[in-house]
Amino acid sequence: MTALAGAGRCDPSLIEAARGGDADALVSLIAAAQPDIRRYAARNCRAADIDDAVQETLLLLYRRVGTLRAVTSFSAWLFAVARRACLRLLRQSAGMADTPADDVEMRLAHLAPEDIRIDLSRAIQSLPDHYREVILLRDIEELSIDEIAGVLALTRESVKARIHRARLMIREYLVRDS
Repeated sequence: MTALAGAGRCDPSLIEAARGGDADALVSLIAAAQPDIRRYAARNCRAADIDDAVQETLLLLYRRVGTLRAVTSFSAWLFAVARRACLRLLRQSAGMADTPADDVEMRLAHLAPEDIRIDLSRAIQSLPDHYREVILLRDIEELSIDEIAGVLALTRESVKARIHRARLMIREYLVRDS
């Protein structure tokens, strides 16, 4: 999260000028923030949602930079906006499945086991690395939550959240492609 402030691309005077309504400063701020937001979205969003999350985050920056209370909280605010965009897009895609779960299960029941394995493998491969890693450790290696937390140096809560999000992404992939 400190990449924006630490890289010197978004110095406090630039943020302050953008907050004050300087259009050139705002354009420079957006240009400087975009690569960091893209990296964040690539790490935390589904691949299909990266561009949308970046666009939504930068649009909100454009609209709301004047309401930012403290220049020092800029990067934290911006990454929180990106995180919410990723989560909203994930929930939206999971909830927008056109086919009911029963219909998908019936179609999957008619597939050969080899086809199901291939689809599942593709779904797992489509996950961002940090989600793929916990799914493989949990469901393939059959490690416990505590063991995964130890291996990845994460809290139990982080491991559980990643497993949950990864399974939602896998489900969405399978429902969309079935």
